[in-house]
Amino acid sequence: MERLPLKSVKGVPMLKYFADIMEEVDKFQAHPDDLLISTYPKSGTTWICEVVDMIYKEGNVEACREKPIYLRVPFLERSFPGSDAGFKLLQKTPRPCVIKTHLPVQLLPKSFWEKNCKMIYLARNAKDVAVSYYFFYQMAKVHPEPGTWNEFLEKFMAGDVAFGSWYDHVKDWWDKREEQRMLYLFYEDMKEDPQQEIQKVMEFLERPIDEQLVEKITHYTSFKEMRQNHMTNYTCLPSTFMDHSISPFMRKGVAGDWKNHFTVAQNEFFDADYKRQMVGSTLQFWMEM
Repeated sequence: MERLPLKSVKGVPMLKYFADIMEEVDKFQAHPDDLLISTYPKSGTTWICEVVDMIYKEGNVEACREKPIYLRVPFLERSFPGSDAGFKLLQKTPRPCVIKTHLPVQLLPKSFWEKNCKMIYLARNAKDVAVSYYFFYQMAKVHPEPGTWNEFLEKFMAGDVAFGSWYDHVKDWWDKREEQRMLYLFYEDMKEDPQQEIQKVMEFLERPIDEQLVEKITHYTSFKEMRQNHMTNYTCLPSTFMDHSISPFMRKGVAGDWKNHFTVAQNEFFDADYKRQMVGSTLQFWMEM
């Protein structure tokens, strides 16, 4: 896999292969009953996708392990050489279905808004996202070379990474919740009380709350279980795409790991920039638990 430079799509840096199909993605027609799962990369995407799939399959573990998560919840804008693009995979998928995206608000196909689709957005604190994204950049070879940790952190703060600014992403989706059927969740809340957050998802999806089912889903979607599950840990993909010997796709799954990577100077600089970029927003994140 050649590490190509990012390509701008309406001002948003995108992976080259993804950017090349965005005109087709923009024409995608959502079904009114489709469920969209949206996240900024490395914010617990696979976790919430597995939770939703288990809810829809009523906790049937065997059914959830028939296919990898990226086939059960197709990735709308995904594009790699030698495989079907995400939107093409969705065209073959029985509808309605669950769809994953990392697109910022302004790049999401208009049909999702027009059809008033239900949406779940999962957000994670910026510092942990930056660290996780750095390791992901290294192992997922569709990304450009990340450089040093300090170089990557500067790119992250400037929004010069795939899918653009974390700040714009989380804020714009937060603002959209006022006008859309949207459940906005936080990674740190899911770590603190997964059963409570899973119940929120079930209520949002209008599924009856069954305590035993909630406990079962909580267990099978725990980091420990998902990390050793080949249908969720992305080890099904060839190492030419994702090299788990560099860093596993499911690395730590904790809140607060940023403290092991940020220097004092980096943290102070980041905090000052964070305050500037989040001014005026009502969004609040736990930076540690």
